[in-house]
Amino acid sequence: MEVNRREMYRYMGYGSAEPDERTRELAESCLEELMKAASPRSCSRLFPLRIASDGTLDFSCFTVKSRQLRKNLEGCGEAFLFAGTLGTGVDFLLRRYSRLSMSRAVVLQAASSALLEAYCNQENERLKKEARERGSYLRPRFSPGYGDFPLEAQKGIFRALQVEKQIGITLTDRLLMAPSKSVTAVIGAGRTETYCEMEGCEACGKADCPYRRG
Repeated sequence: MEVNRREMYRYMGYGSAEPDERTRELAESCLEELMKAASPRSCSRLFPLRIASDGTLDFSCFTVKSRQLRKNLEGCGEAFLFAGTLGTGVDFLLRRYSRLSMSRAVVLQAASSALLEAYCNQENERLKKEARERGSYLRPRFSPGYGDFPLEAQKGIFRALQVEKQIGITLTDRLLMAPSKSVTAVIGAGRTETYCEMEGCEACGKADCPYRRG
């Protein structure tokens, strides 16, 4: 899987600037080590979606209210619930270097975030092809905790997908996931073709998109 280096540098705090050669070499070294430690897994399932008159989003397995998610899902009659993780090996690596080398640990954190994004994009592409075969088009991933989409929705996604059983992610009482480099998301599916980047609004410059978050 191909990791977006600019995304990795952005996570490192460089914004649109280019890091120096020494930093790039460190980033590549960290990424190589991460790729060996990672054991990415995901699970997903398509659910019917009904949007009630009061704005409640009903996925048949749980309901939630979120103005921003509702905007994202406008025109969708179905939605994929998705969960993905890089596995426990990455967490072990992050803990190890937090004791041995804080500078490497910081770069590993950034690189693992970019690696998780790349893996989710890969799986997103698979779901996109599956949806197209059914005559549907996908919206960008939208994760609990973004905007007004409450973290509490993690519980509904975990129950619906049996996430712990399927791919080994656990959910703490504080609604945090372990392994830490894990993600859950809702991906709307509608019959209308849209101009949507699978990475989401952060990667897209189309400011007038009706599905834009925020």
